[in-house]
Amino acid sequence: MTTNLEQTIEEQFETLQILNVKGEIVNKSADPQLSDDELKELMKRMVYTRIWDQRAISLNRQGRLGFYAPVAGQEASMLASEFAMEKEDWLLPSYRDIPQMVWHGLPLVKTFLYSRGHFEGGKIPDDVYTLMPQIIIAAQCTQTAGVALGLKKRGKKNVAFTYFGDGATSQGDFYEGLNFAGAFNVPAVFISQNNRFAISVPVEKQSATKTLAQKAVAAGIKGIQVDGMDPLAVYAAAKNARERAINGEGPTLIETLTYRYGPHTMAGDDPTRYRTEDLDSEWELKDPLVRFRIYLENKGLWSKEIEDEVVETAKEDIKKALKEADQIPKQKVSDLINNMYENLPQNLQEQLEEYRKKESK
Repeated sequence: MTTNLEQTIEEQFETLQILNVKGEIVNKSADPQLSDDELKELMKRMVYTRIWDQRAISLNRQGRLGFYAPVAGQEASMLASEFAMEKEDWLLPSYRDIPQMVWHGLPLVKTFLYSRGHFEGGKIPDDVYTLMPQIIIAAQCTQTAGVALGLKKRGKKNVAFTYFGDGATSQGDFYEGLNFAGAFNVPAVFISQNNRFAISVPVEKQSATKTLAQKAVAAGIKGIQVDGMDPLAVYAAAKNARERAINGEGPTLIETLTYRYGPHTMAGDDPTRYRTEDLDSEWELKDPLVRFRIYLENKGLWSKEIEDEVVETAKEDIKKALKEADQIPKQKVSDLINNMYENLPQNLQEQLEEYRKKESK
């Protein structure tokens, strides 16, 4: 039974929406007032990423990529929030958040090498402020609190952004990260992409709370729930959270209500076993690309010709990056041993010499 106090708390977390499914502005006061060029750039990134996602799925099925977590449906949640970041803000992604890394500056070829498990995929350029994708669920939450504390101590006017799914909010690291961030009032933005299923477990079975955003209350930080299929709402929430952070007003937890159209990963997950066709159809009507396309077309900023050009650019970029990845020498066991230690212990030194002999044949 919900108590009066619980109901009062839940009522504070109404979903922020600016652009409805018909591509209409329904909340003018919250409109972030992006310029025409910014609106077009955000749409280009979303279309580009949808094409990239389709190609990555195909490459995975061909055996040309390794681990891959599909992103279709989550483009607004991912890209509109990253769009609010500055170049020297830090990004701490999960395994699904590869698009944010690329739009934050990581070369596309690195993502293919990362998927293949090649060590070159983990060599991040010095001018790209991102950590590697975190596989351990919610571990990036505690890391984000630490990175943000470092930024604060150094007097940087930058923020640490992190992404995780709804399932991560059931992990201890999530609570520890938020609590630490709140206690030290660090410049951090925690983005929970609630796509409703932690692999196969529906969010309703993960938590008794009506929203995930209200979990911020216990940490003493700001929480907000947004329509994660609405690029304008996501951007507005992320931008406001960043401004609060650099102004010393503390961290923010953003819950984006979104949906992944594909499986959890390409490693054998079958979403038809735990999702209904009716639910899939319901969320397809909320597609972020569709509503944003309508909005831009009505403003005279978008056309089929522009979109076709973006699609072709994406295909060409992917082709070039894949060719470059294919030309990288395959990783050897000796590489693995050398990369793990600066000074090898005796037993690994012996193994290294053994494998070098095998690899030279």
